[in-house]
Amino acid sequence: MIHTNITTVTEFIILGFPGLRPMYYGVVSALLLCLYLGIVVGNLFILVFVARERSLHKPTYLIFCHLAANDLLFGTVTLPKMVSRYWWDDRWMSFGACFLQMYLVHALGAIHSLLLLIMALDRFIAVCVPLRYPALITNRSVQVSCSLSWAGTLVRMLGILLHALQLPYCDGNVIVQCYCDHLSITSLGCGDGVKFVKDVALGFAMFSLLLPLAFIISSYGSIFVVVLRVPDRQSRYKLLSTCAPQIFITCLYYLPRCFVYLSHAVDFSFSLDFRVALILVYSLFPAAVNPLIYCLKTKDIKDTLTKRFKKIKVGVNVKEMYK
Repeated sequence: MIHTNITTVTEFIILGFPGLRPMYYGVVSALLLCLYLGIVVGNLFILVFVARERSLHKPTYLIFCHLAANDLLFGTVTLPKMVSRYWWDDRWMSFGACFLQMYLVHALGAIHSLLLLIMALDRFIAVCVPLRYPALITNRSVQVSCSLSWAGTLVRMLGILLHALQLPYCDGNVIVQCYCDHLSITSLGCGDGVKFVKDVALGFAMFSLLLPLAFIISSYGSIFVVVLRVPDRQSRYKLLSTCAPQIFITCLYYLPRCFVYLSHAVDFSFSLDFRVALILVYSLFPAAVNPLIYCLKTKDIKDTLTKRFKKIKVGVNVKEMYK
């Protein structure tokens, strides 16, 4: 086939689930809308609640706020278009909008990995060198670290975006996915540079995923070693409970991704519909579940919420007494 060096694609078609029948479009769009509303309400609640409660203005909860903001942005970047795709059969996305979505999807994913790394470092110092924790982990140091993660990743991912934009797109315009991602877009490129662009992006993806993961595993491994050396059973449980929310959040993010990468490594293939569903699960499910983990598994947030509800209940009872 003869390829031109001129991009002829002006719009992309978001295919979504290839095997989904039109009769189920309404159900799928309703489920996606509920998922988006859950992500918005849950993560906005965490951001507002931590901001209003001065007792929660601590490094750990500042990291939670950055994660909540990341999850909220990721859901907003991806889900509204998915909902319109099945609600109004709006499957078209302009060339520029698709590349912008691809950039934000991968940038937010890489930022999430770095935030999890900072969270693991926070727990490592808190458990392994607790006497130095107040000096090393402060609100300022956490804000600076998280802000650098955002800024550095957004700049770094511009290179991936510009590299993909250099390809001519003239072979097709169907994105076999529910949102625009790098692999789906560059697979539609033509010319000899497609493989090189994909390889560079894969290298950046592995760097963004595996380097933080290696540090996270070593951090929590060290924490478990320290905890097992504690003679008192109650103290061991208390130390582990302080790390439980972070471990849950990290597993939700990394385990499905590692499963997908390992399956590709051993040439285990999925159907297109299952692949799309799996990507949606590991991309969006943590964003909806994380606020519940913060509230149910974090002692300070849980205790503060309990006190708030008790005050509300007492206030209601007092009003009823004077009626």
